[in-house]
Amino acid sequence: MLLDADQCYRAMQTHDARFDGRFFVGVSSTRIYCRPVCTVRTPLRRNCSFFASAAAAEAGGFRPCLRCRPELAPGYAAVDANRRLAQSAAGMIEDGRLAEANLEKLAGALGVTDRHLRRVFQQEFGVSPVEYAQTQRLLLAKRLLTDSAMPVIDVAMASGFASLRRFNHLFRTRYRMTPGQLRRDTTREAPVEKMVFEIAYRPPYDWSSIHAFLARRAVAGVEIADSRSYSRTLRLARHKDVVSGWFSVAPVARKNALRVSVSASLAKALPAALSRVKHLFDVAAHPEEISQALGELASPRPGLRLPGAADGFELAVRAILGQQVTVIAAMRIASRLAEAFGEDIATPVAGLTKLFPTPEAIAALDPSQVAATGIISARARAIVALAKEVAAGRIRLEPSADVATTLAALEALPGVGPWTAQYIAMRALAWPDAFPHPDVAVMRAVGGGRSAVGGKEVLSHAEQWRPWRAYAVMHLWKSLEEK
Repeated sequence: MLLDADQCYRAMQTHDARFDGRFFVGVSSTRIYCRPVCTVRTPLRRNCSFFASAAAAEAGGFRPCLRCRPELAPGYAAVDANRRLAQSAAGMIEDGRLAEANLEKLAGALGVTDRHLRRVFQQEFGVSPVEYAQTQRLLLAKRLLTDSAMPVIDVAMASGFASLRRFNHLFRTRYRMTPGQLRRDTTREAPVEKMVFEIAYRPPYDWSSIHAFLARRAVAGVEIADSRSYSRTLRLARHKDVVSGWFSVAPVARKNALRVSVSASLAKALPAALSRVKHLFDVAAHPEEISQALGELASPRPGLRLPGAADGFELAVRAILGQQVTVIAAMRIASRLAEAFGEDIATPVAGLTKLFPTPEAIAALDPSQVAATGIISARARAIVALAKEVAAGRIRLEPSADVATTLAALEALPGVGPWTAQYIAMRALAWPDAFPHPDVAVMRAVGGGRSAVGGKEVLSHAEQWRPWRAYAVMHLWKSLEEK
């Protein structure tokens, strides 16, 4: 990210939340770095240095502010190819993937060389991927020490450290205090069965719309949404272990943040769990940039977000089930599929009783077994074919996956056309320029809600919304709901 020091200083003076997470400021007089929204007394301009990431600030010798807590800053979504590559790598690092593999394997998963990844990553974040990973582990540990009652050794393990000794040494060296000192200085209340966090976003944030979108599409047993919150079950792999549990999300009153409760059973895979929440609720979006690009289309709801996916395979199955049927009908079928082939799970959240079936479980089935749940044969064959490709690792359905390669692989499957592939890219891959087409609702919305316009006309009209066409689709769908 290119930083203009004068613009950064002005944003810091006004505590402009639009810049939160886009840069960090290091203060030479205190050797502390802050978010631009920090409420401490504004330092003198000559004492300020600006960094593109928390990792770069720490590499410069600064330690995190205990008031604004840089670990709570929102991420930054990008569309530019190199930036998207760097952001994808950062997302995988935040998932804890670098702790499970070396940089060469991480680069290979992204389809580039480790040398190219290091160069692009350094340009975007000002540090190497390894330095970035170390900072992310330390900041997560700091958050857990502050916000949870987990024992220090469990904090170290959940944050991705291989040993308590290494964790204590790095924490003391970087932050000039021991983990125990930070915990003694902090007041916290955390139930034993769950961990509670706040995830910041840049305002505006249209919570009611994303909550309604997810609630309408909730799969019984797997998800549930009440009047204020959204909850679901989750299964994650951590090294060779598989852990399962649940999370709940609700808005925080008078703060630009979401409150996330995560079951203690997911502690071993906490980085990945929080990453899934961020992706599902699109907290890294920059609404001002998107609204400016979409113009009048976004003016009624500038905080509208693009719902992601907590499980890419699950989202893809649901996209196939949603072909040419209503949302309600598709969710009923998905619920039957989860009931028939998903694993049981006990949770304290009423209604959360099932984990969605894994790709491996579906791949082992005959299409006729899938069809027996009420799915037409063609779609049952498509779902089993998809499951086999995902289980074999030939298709990755996550934001770090290469979009063009994944789209081609999806469209090569029986029963998966352009609309389905683009919808999967839109949500599972978090591709902001995805454009499900042809879509009857989009065609009607472009026509003003009265009559649908032609497919070619829609595609031509949508060119003005690049590279944010997926957000345009969300606005078009919402406009029809409000008519």
